[in-house]
Amino acid sequence: MKTTSKNPNKFFHFFKHKHECPPTYDEAVNEDEHNQEWSTLDPTSDKHDLEIQDPSKNGEDAERETWGSNLDFLLSIIGFAVDLANVWRFPYLCYKNGGGAFLIPYASMLILGALPLFYMELILGQFHRQGPISVWRISPIFKGVGFCAVFIAFFVSFYYNVIIGWAFHYLFSSFSWRLPWKDCMNEWNTEFCAIKCVNEYGDNGTIFKDYVSTLYKVPEVDSLVPNSTVFSDILCNQTRSPAKEYFNLKVLRVQDSEGIHDLGTPQWQLVICIGVVYCLLYISLFKGVKSSGKVVWITATMPYAVLTILLVRGLMLEGAVDGIKFYLHVDWNKLLETGVWIDAAIQIFYSVGAGFGVHLAYASYNKFHNNCYRDCLVTSAVNSFTSFFSGFVIFTYLGYMAHSQNKNIEDVADQGPGLVFEVYPQAVATLPGSQFWSVIFFFMLIMLGMDSAMGGLECVITGLMDEYQEFFRKRGISREVFTGIVVFSSYLVAITCVTPGGFYIFSLLENYAAGLSLLVTVFFEAVAVSWVYGLKNFSEDVYAMLGHRPGLYWKICWKFISPTFLAFIICLQMTDVSEFKIEKYDGTIYTYPAAAHWTGRILAASTISCIPIAAIIALIKARKPEGSSKSRTFIQCLGAAITPSYEVTPDDQNVRLTWAHWRNL
Repeated sequence: MKTTSKNPNKFFHFFKHKHECPPTYDEAVNEDEHNQEWSTLDPTSDKHDLEIQDPSKNGEDAERETWGSNLDFLLSIIGFAVDLANVWRFPYLCYKNGGGAFLIPYASMLILGALPLFYMELILGQFHRQGPISVWRISPIFKGVGFCAVFIAFFVSFYYNVIIGWAFHYLFSSFSWRLPWKDCMNEWNTEFCAIKCVNEYGDNGTIFKDYVSTLYKVPEVDSLVPNSTVFSDILCNQTRSPAKEYFNLKVLRVQDSEGIHDLGTPQWQLVICIGVVYCLLYISLFKGVKSSGKVVWITATMPYAVLTILLVRGLMLEGAVDGIKFYLHVDWNKLLETGVWIDAAIQIFYSVGAGFGVHLAYASYNKFHNNCYRDCLVTSAVNSFTSFFSGFVIFTYLGYMAHSQNKNIEDVADQGPGLVFEVYPQAVATLPGSQFWSVIFFFMLIMLGMDSAMGGLECVITGLMDEYQEFFRKRGISREVFTGIVVFSSYLVAITCVTPGGFYIFSLLENYAAGLSLLVTVFFEAVAVSWVYGLKNFSEDVYAMLGHRPGLYWKICWKFISPTFLAFIICLQMTDVSEFKIEKYDGTIYTYPAAAHWTGRILAASTISCIPIAAIIALIKARKPEGSSKSRTFIQCLGAAITPSYEVTPDDQNVRLTWAHWRNL
């Protein structure tokens, strides 16, 4: 087939089913030499069985929808990459691991590990225009990697959407006349609650009065309220802020549960809140990228406006400068600690979002010649900038809190849910117009979370509907219906996290759903593409889309550096066999029972097991060639299973079983 004005791109045929056989790359590139026409495909084939792309669309699949614009796609992947972890984890890691010095291991891990893997996923999705499962027709033996990614994304939705539900609860509570976490005069508060505590003994432990501390139960401006000041025997380091007690005792009601074995009844307020989250997710996803691509214009951009407003307000507070100095202090000795580099690797890896299958699913809706190289660099830069910028916002308020409470900053700094649902709400509660600052902060959290939540469920929907396309078509199951099934199923499991014992379920899922299994998924993804599929073929894919081949940096990272760094982190994770513990709101340590610990491990193993199970199935299917009664040897089965399903290659001519293929860079 010649390249003509009617057929401008000889790479425009990309097929959906494994029984369809386009030419190999060498045949396509050296078309004139081989004089092999693609028209040898059976012209009488049924239209539905042979879904060939429309040449008039310049290489696009005529039946697969695409993003309304490239900006829709860019905002979507930025929205998924920039999530709650940028606000509640990076700033804490930065100050804990040497301040500004932490940026060195962070940038190193980004350049050598996360960035190449992110770019790899965008290329895979855009070139093959398939979801995270079906894309593994490039090497059927690794199809389990796709299933693993889909299950991880689904399991993460069980607890991640609960966080957004908590944010909705706080948002609704912020419209009250007085913020419920503003003081300690509520029915859920305990004797340990205090806005401010003053020690009444000397540095040598000498007690000057009949009590050891003075506890202020309300802000100083309301000091005339009866019983607002209490003389107590409670030490200041034993007190808890009103926001901490509100989150744990009012919102979560953890005091009503003795552990993971005692869940209790779901709280109707939180059931409604997470119900609102799932309704919004369905509305955003049921029409595909045409609907979600418009939603991200708000959810991906609004957080930056809110962060800027909060930073400007925070800089006006006393102690804000001290907080920023503490955030940026440089401790070069920290670079000598292995843990700092591991923290940087894990943070940037999870932050970019490789391995969830989301970037791959999103990229599959791109136009074929979209510049995904540019999108990769822009997204990574925006993601890192957001993490660093949010640190300024958070530490201005931590500095203010430390100043107002007469504490050291390290005593008020926290990470995870504790930072955004305990520390920050307590800070804004003391500001004039606290309701306004609370509303915009939790609105920002919702926007940050919704992008990532949409991406996770889109991975599940796209992955399964692409892989089982015929199943859905024959049974008349539309995307709208299947989206409803996925969303409702996730909602039912998420309800267990809003019981009094739900926080134990939440912590278990957070620790095991996307830990080791996610690292294993990306490791095999990198190995499958760079070693088995081959960088030569992968480079030709990039050339077909972008007009240039990847440079030596990308190839070395894909083939050697990224897999090595992933293998190292996986080994560290696997050697951690300690008991799973969490610190409760009152400072006590809760140790999960062995049964719960093993349940988490089984959850992680259930996703990882998809990889060997799918590999075994692929080898069994390759045992007998189609149309032949002769069985293959194991080596021939292996060769067939690692060869793209759309290539017809004689067993004795399979180059993927030769040393020349494996050493190619």
